[in-house]
Amino acid sequence: MTSRNWVRLFMTTLLVGGITTAVVGFIVRWNEFESYFIDFQIIDIVSTAVWLLFMGFLFSLISQMGFFAYLTVHRFGLGIFKSVTLWNGVQVILLLFALFDLVYFRYVNFAKEGDSLLPYVGLAVFVLAVGLIAAWYKMKQTNREAFVPALFFMVVVTLVEWMPALQENEKSWVYLMVAALLACNAYQLLVLHKLNAKSVKEREQRISQSTNNRGKNKAGKKLTKKPSV
Repeated sequence: MTSRNWVRLFMTTLLVGGITTAVVGFIVRWNEFESYFIDFQIIDIVSTAVWLLFMGFLFSLISQMGFFAYLTVHRFGLGIFKSVTLWNGVQVILLLFALFDLVYFRYVNFAKEGDSLLPYVGLAVFVLAVGLIAAWYKMKQTNREAFVPALFFMVVVTLVEWMPALQENEKSWVYLMVAALLACNAYQLLVLHKLNAKSVKEREQRISQSTNNRGKNKAGKKLTKKPSV
């Protein structure tokens, strides 16, 4: 990827995280911010939106670090297992363990006596459903082999990035952070191959332009060369 396209990916992912967090933040914490809109407190609304926007930027940075870390791990995995099928199988097993841990450990640590297991299962199902949708689109845009890595990234890497909010278990932050992470992760996943293809075309254009310029320079030198007699 060229540096210009990398900067574009970085900035657009920041915007995705910021806007998603601002919108979802007002929704999940509406009880806190409802009075701002009822009383038409513009300063409070704007300051809250800016604060949520910057929190979204922070979530976006976490997402981007996780994304590039997974790209490195994915290459190592392919190199170690020497087989796409075997490496995908390992990722599926790890994915299942991650989903089980998300339900089991949260229920054991945070559920009160008499609490239902369904809310904890529902959260895991939601993450899995978003991951499946993003992985399906990735597969359609690229190839079948991309489905499992995309699903692993959307589920397992998101869970790792989500860990600070999961440990605190404050509902509004849990929902707020996962919404931003899923949005940023899905965006990076679905746009990466497009930017890579664009980078390849830009390099080819530069090489062709450089070759043409060299040819013109050589031709110009021949035309301006003085005759020997």
